[in-house]
Order: sequence, then structure tokens, then C-alpha cells
Amino acid sequence: MATPELSPTRRYEETAQKTDREFGIVRSDLTALRLQVGNLDQKVDGLGERLDGLEQKIDGFLVEQRGVNATLVELLSGLVGKDASSG
Repeated sequence: MATPELSPTRRYEETAQKTDREFGIVRSDLTALRLQVGNLDQKVDGLGERLDGLEQKIDGFLVEQRGVNATLVELLSGLVGKDASSG
């Protein structure tokens, strides 16, 4: 059985409804994407802060290690009877 052809007005209305539904889906997906990007921004900021803290700890460790190394050189030089400052 043949289906009757839709009137131009009805076809326009159906197309408009379909377009509205698809636009709503795209808008919803975009909103979800914005939320995910916002969450990622917060995580990146948190990682940046953690890296800054880690950098400070490493710098402190290096300063401390240089002091320990200088002390070791002095002690070892004293054991072998050499002046550490004479090279």
C-alpha cells in the first residue's frame, strides 16, 4: 500500500523538529565537554602546584647534598692528609 505524500508544511515541521532534537543533542554534548575541560583545567592547576612544591624540595635537597659533599671531601682529605682547598 502506498503512503500518501506529506504536504510541504508537514515535511518542514518534521525537519524542523528533527533539527531541534539534533541541536539539543549537540548542545548537551557541548555542555558535557565544557564540564570535562573545566575539570581538566583544575587538575592541571593542581599538578602545576605539586610540581612547584617538588621543585622546591629538589632545590633544597641539592643545597643540602652540596653541603654533605663538602663535608665528606673535608673528612676524606683529613684522612689522607691533603688540604681540600689546595685542589
